[in-house]
Amino acid sequence: MSFIDQIKERAKENIKTIILPEATDIRILKATETVLNEKFAKITLVGNKEEILKKAKENNIDISNANIEDPKDSEKKEIYVNLLYELRKHKGMTIEEAKKLILDPVYYGMLMLKDENCEADGLVSGAIHSTADTLRPALQILKTAEGTKLVSAFFVMVVPNCEYGENGTFIFADSGLNQNPSQEELSEIAIASSKSFYQLVKKEPKVAMLSYSTKGSAKSESTEKMIKATKIIQEKMPELVVDGELQLDAAIIPEIASSKAPNSPLKGRANVLVFPDLNAGNIGYKLVQRLAKAEAYGPLCQGISKTVNDLSRGCTSEDIVGVVAISAVQAQNK
Repeated sequence: MSFIDQIKERAKENIKTIILPEATDIRILKATETVLNEKFAKITLVGNKEEILKKAKENNIDISNANIEDPKDSEKKEIYVNLLYELRKHKGMTIEEAKKLILDPVYYGMLMLKDENCEADGLVSGAIHSTADTLRPALQILKTAEGTKLVSAFFVMVVPNCEYGENGTFIFADSGLNQNPSQEELSEIAIASSKSFYQLVKKEPKVAMLSYSTKGSAKSESTEKMIKATKIIQEKMPELVVDGELQLDAAIIPEIASSKAPNSPLKGRANVLVFPDLNAGNIGYKLVQRLAKAEAYGPLCQGISKTVNDLSRGCTSEDIVGVVAISAVQAQNK
């Protein structure tokens, strides 16, 4: 059974409701039909109801079992206006601004998640919105999870016919959000990603702090950052299997690890790859996705109080289905 099939089976154990606020996009509608047919989550679509139903009918897509929330006709419109105003008035928001913002499906969806009386467990956006336009309302409305210092983003990468990682499954972080994390921020990203790996893959995380250098083969500000980040992680979470700085081949290939890093506790079997900056992380995941034909699920978010996940704007409907399934499992753990 594939990684995503296992996730779908786990999602069925405790059905969650996932909000999709980009409901006029054909990929979202096709994904909704698939999710509802496979019965591993409930779906709430947010947007202009008339337009959503028209587009689904024109494309012969069955969304009859989805709930549709239209912000302009919602019974909760005034409640959400006041909720948003109360949350943001310290930043200068007015009632009039709140009235405009709640008509935005992403903002409305986040307010649904915030509403304790609303049966919604997670939200997936990003098919047509930038990461900033997805995460800004999430952080404004939902805030960070208790005890969290940093919100970060990761991809689950599933590489076909691959002997490395966990049968070809890896987490790549941060590949979607933090541009140039400090050593302290890298330690937070690594620890959060290790927990996400265990939550989703149910196997022991083995974390590599990646660099262009292995164990001092080169020295620079960048390599020192990864070395110091590794030490911080070891102090914070001594039970975690982590090492750095390591080149990618020394991190995931046992034969090369035995030569380049013979004393590494990873022994060339890393399954969580932490990149020194967003350039490396983003380029890395896209290379693996396109050249190795890997499944790439994300950017998935960690550190927000509720389950919110981003999508790549180049995503397919199948990608969306996968992220909805992952979101459902994450929501079970919330």
